[in-house]
Amino acid sequence: MYSFTEENYLKAILFLSRQNERGASTSAIAERLETKAASVSDMLKKLGEKELVVYEKYKGAELTESGKAIAVRTLRKHRLWEVFLVKKMNFGWEEVHEVAEQLEHIQSTKLTDELDAFLGFPKYDPHGDPIPDREGAFPKRPELTLAECAPGEDLIVTGVKDSSVSFLKYLEKSKIGLGSMLHIVEKESFDGSIQARLNDAVEISLSAKASSNLYVKHT
Repeated sequence: MYSFTEENYLKAILFLSRQNERGASTSAIAERLETKAASVSDMLKKLGEKELVVYEKYKGAELTESGKAIAVRTLRKHRLWEVFLVKKMNFGWEEVHEVAEQLEHIQSTKLTDELDAFLGFPKYDPHGDPIPDREGAFPKRPELTLAECAPGEDLIVTGVKDSSVSFLKYLEKSKIGLGSMLHIVEKESFDGSIQARLNDAVEISLSAKASSNLYVKHT
């Protein structure tokens, strides 16, 4: 058994390591968990003593196989609970993160497996992030962003890079969600903003920042 805090650290290191093959720096962990670098260093030492991370002072940490297994299991539960909250409990995709943060620490493997089956073995959470399976394997997702696309292309929204509440609410206001169809009408050379037709109906404008945080695939 590990504490909620230890599981949160391992999950944060996993997330950062998937973005950077060199591991997770102390400062990046502190920023993600909204805590002080000194507190991160203390926790990494403890996790190192438990052989869950390999920690090098001033450089950060990498997960051991044991640490990675715990992190993946925690992340799997988190994303499955997010699917459950959106699909079965009528939560908005901007509301589920905090609740899933609490539910992810339930230790019952049977509950997790039954939840997965009940939901139809989803591969992605409500934000389009991949859900690892029981063996810890992640489904692959195209990493193409809307900002990388050109006028005339027809696309489907597959996920978000930024899952902050403010960005998700912005997308809700624009009526954009997973599965939304976008046809790029025009791309402004000056600032990278995009004019697009949403679901073959209304025309919308998206900033370069918004476009760079939307994952898409071609239809």
